[in-house]
Amino acid sequence: MSSPAKKRKRDVPVSSPYRNRSIASFFQGQAAKQADNAEQTPSTVSEDTDQTLSDEALARKLQEEWNRQDAAPASDTQAPTGEPFATPSNTKDDELEPPNKTQKRNTLSLQSSTGTEDTISLAVPFDQSPLTFDSTKCAEELKGHWAATGGDASYALLTRAFVLANATTSRIKIVDTLVNFLRVLIEADPSSVLPAVWLATNSISPPYDELELGLGGSSISKALKKIYGLNSQGLKSLYDKLGDAGDVAFEAKKRQSFTLMKPKPLTVKGVYQSLQKIAMSKGTGSQETKQRIVEKLLQDTRGAEESRYIVRTLVQNLRIGAVKITMLIALARAFLYSKPEGADFAVRSQQELACLKKEDLAEIYNNAEEIVKASYARHPDYNDLVPCLLEIGVTEELLVRCGLQLHIPLRPMLGSITRDLSEMLTKLQGRDFTCEYKYDGQRAQVHCDENGKVSIFSRHLENMTEKYPDLVSLVPQIRGESVSSFILEGEVVAVDQETGELQAFQILTNRAKKNVDIGTIKINVCLFSFDLMYLNGTPLLDRPFRERRELLRSLFVEIPNRFTWVKSFDATSADSEAVLEFFKGATDTKCEGIMVKVLDNVSKSNNPEPSETPNNDIDKPDPKPAKGGRRKALLSTYEPDKRLESWLKVKKDYSTSSETLDLIPVGGWHGQGRKAKWWSPILLAVRNPETGSLEAVTKCMSGFTDKFYQANKDKYTEGSPNVISRPSYVEYYGEPDVWFEPQEVWEMAFADITLSPTYTAAIGLVSDERGLSLRFPRFLRVREDKSIDEATTSDYLALLWRKQFERSQKEEAKPPAPDAELGWQEE
Repeated sequence: MSSPAKKRKRDVPVSSPYRNRSIASFFQGQAAKQADNAEQTPSTVSEDTDQTLSDEALARKLQEEWNRQDAAPASDTQAPTGEPFATPSNTKDDELEPPNKTQKRNTLSLQSSTGTEDTISLAVPFDQSPLTFDSTKCAEELKGHWAATGGDASYALLTRAFVLANATTSRIKIVDTLVNFLRVLIEADPSSVLPAVWLATNSISPPYDELELGLGGSSISKALKKIYGLNSQGLKSLYDKLGDAGDVAFEAKKRQSFTLMKPKPLTVKGVYQSLQKIAMSKGTGSQETKQRIVEKLLQDTRGAEESRYIVRTLVQNLRIGAVKITMLIALARAFLYSKPEGADFAVRSQQELACLKKEDLAEIYNNAEEIVKASYARHPDYNDLVPCLLEIGVTEELLVRCGLQLHIPLRPMLGSITRDLSEMLTKLQGRDFTCEYKYDGQRAQVHCDENGKVSIFSRHLENMTEKYPDLVSLVPQIRGESVSSFILEGEVVAVDQETGELQAFQILTNRAKKNVDIGTIKINVCLFSFDLMYLNGTPLLDRPFRERRELLRSLFVEIPNRFTWVKSFDATSADSEAVLEFFKGATDTKCEGIMVKVLDNVSKSNNPEPSETPNNDIDKPDPKPAKGGRRKALLSTYEPDKRLESWLKVKKDYSTSSETLDLIPVGGWHGQGRKAKWWSPILLAVRNPETGSLEAVTKCMSGFTDKFYQANKDKYTEGSPNVISRPSYVEYYGEPDVWFEPQEVWEMAFADITLSPTYTAAIGLVSDERGLSLRFPRFLRVREDKSIDEATTSDYLALLWRKQFERSQKEEAKPPAPDAELGWQEE
């Protein structure tokens, strides 16, 4: 469950009035109402209903009424028959009853909000090294502490881990903090490990389950005002100053001196269950139900930090840097040290690990991490992974118990980028490979079981089965007689059914996303299949690509213009002319370029092989080039969630002199002269995959048409939900005239990459003081096929800068060429 800034706008057009508004847009809308309130008379203001008062104000009001009743004759203290007594909307009727002759009147009193924090949880030193952290001692203390409230792990403990992770930019410290936190839960309350993992990864379900909170900014704003006694103007002022809804909750909670009721301690499981209830609340009255749950969560927080992270969880922007890979690493290491009571798998003692050399310890860590990562790549669901870890620990059996499974999408293998054909031929020298058309469509993973049930998933693991009922109906026809179950992969492309002509990706995007009636489909598609990962109950991931391709083409039935194979051409590095012709044919047929894949595991040459660049994070290329020595052989196996050089992509817009980046527009300035009515220039950012923040990289005012400028200004109109207050997750030293809500990706060309004191992109990766920026950036197009989670990362930008620096060093070292070779002629 990504942050609102990172979530793609699925199914609902940008202009739709029904989509959830951001919290910033709600604050802006309330500003106008505040001006009207200022014109009210004092008597009008005093007529606020009990439901608009904060807990503290309501309690004071009721206490004053009861004091007056105490001073009046007894006969006057009874409320008229049938008239309800004022009750706050966030308490039960039986919790606040009017005083009577047999009941003590002063039963309602203000509760001080100071001293309610969980001081024991707030003192746990999770940021210590796992080699010295005493998880057993902490677990014993916490179990005794939690016993009085049911024995479940408190949310305060998770908050403590969040605070420590947020307080550092060190990846090592963040991982250590999560490792130690998970160890304590494993030993003290194993049943809370799974909900804690979901909460720490800012999710409540796997991506293919599509379980989302569906909360608008207004729900959170109303809860903040009601529970913490803020008015609209005060709330807006705090948000304008802080730029983060969680920070607003933190400040509001700190200022709250009293509460109407003593908070009931939040637990990790309780918070996760509340989020599930919010997500599953549908139909009439669902918004009221969600509102009550949000208010109850805020009411029960026992400190400002708990309030901060509850709200950040609700707005889906946790900001602790615990992205997918970080959590998988933390899980792998935690189960090396700790196990639940009664489990019989082996763990390592701290003393044993502390005595190891640094490289030996790193090897043990890496082996465990690879097992957990590989399992998650094949079966990306914590609901299955975490229970397996609790039962068997980090063992090879995990890959079997929590491995490839029908109707659960595996994370796709990806190709590395090459700048041109000559670089590709150099990398694959001495190898047999195949070139395939890279179609301009949507990657699809098709699952079919023995009963004929079909599921179709996107490269982001989203369930697209409802979007393509025509492909679902096609499966019985393409499945050969000997095929009972399978998982295959291909590219869905819009085609003209009569001519077979390929159509642009933009046409494909016009198909409805859900509830598609097969009889009303106007945009026809063809599935160009290219890989087979599972057949008749047997995973094929470890088979060479040549074998997987042969099984695909021999066991499935081709149907022209509906289901076929990607067009391919087998070659070696000696076939450069033929490869060039194939590449030209691909680009002439409206394809993006070609994919080049190694066919076999064993090289036919004694030449050193190009190195693999394994990447367990989809958008994070390996920034460290291979150092000397013989390079690893390229494998032709299918490696889920890795980007290897055994798959290379060569696109028509790549060249030796240019590169493109996918950047996120995050702000703009008022234009000058003819462009005064538009936003120009526009600030763009890369994505930091470790922290989740967006790092400014350049301003752009080149490549835009007047039509695009106008459409962009219409989209990012001041006062609309798409223009927000300064977001805390965008790192930039300057201040544009407006901030955009990050929601789209633009493809940008540029001349080269430079060090910059102004921009923060990749700061710390190539220089501790300066970031990276682009010279002469130029807009090419909006990448409608990409979400901002797929935007260029700071790591990749740093990698390009290093390659550029290395090329410049080599060019400077070359001796000057003769005048004739440079083409100079004497006059």
